[in-house]
Amino acid sequence: MDSAPSDETLMLDVARGQHSAFEQLVLRHQQTVWRTAYRMLGCRQTAEDIAQEAFLRIFQAADRYQPTAAFRTYLYRIVVRLCLDWLRRKRAIASAELEPLDPSAPDAQQTLLDRERDQAVRAALDRLPAKQRMAIVLRYYEGLSGRQIADAMNTTIKAVERLLARGRATLEKRLTPYLRM
Repeated sequence: MDSAPSDETLMLDVARGQHSAFEQLVLRHQQTVWRTAYRMLGCRQTAEDIAQEAFLRIFQAADRYQPTAAFRTYLYRIVVRLCLDWLRRKRAIASAELEPLDPSAPDAQQTLLDRERDQAVRAALDRLPAKQRMAIVLRYYEGLSGRQIADAMNTTIKAVERLLARGRATLEKRLTPYLRM
């Protein structure tokens, strides 16, 4: 039974001009990249733009790729840089998009409470400094380890721990009313 090629192998294939290898990488990682950008920036369209730009940069740099770190770390580093650059340029974050509420839903009140909580979390995340927000998103939404976050953010594990601790403390203060729900 053949196993799927690793991401690193696929990147080396992309460097050799095998476009189908790039397609496989995109299919494997597009949801993760979009989700990370969306959670960081709060705007669906901007997340799509960031995801496209990230894959474009990976494709353009394929001939310079060196598998010294996991491809996933390399990919996150690009996404982190793009998100932080976008935030520096924009300074303002779009609020979370609301989906229309279905009044015929079985538990409309719970749905409203869930949406209110989700909006509060999004607003609290949006108000965090960019690096704290990115550390929180990578840890709690994407499940990366401290080492992976440090690599993606090009910093130390200790710095990531401080970012996470400050981010958690700030979120806890801002979300106290929702912790009782």
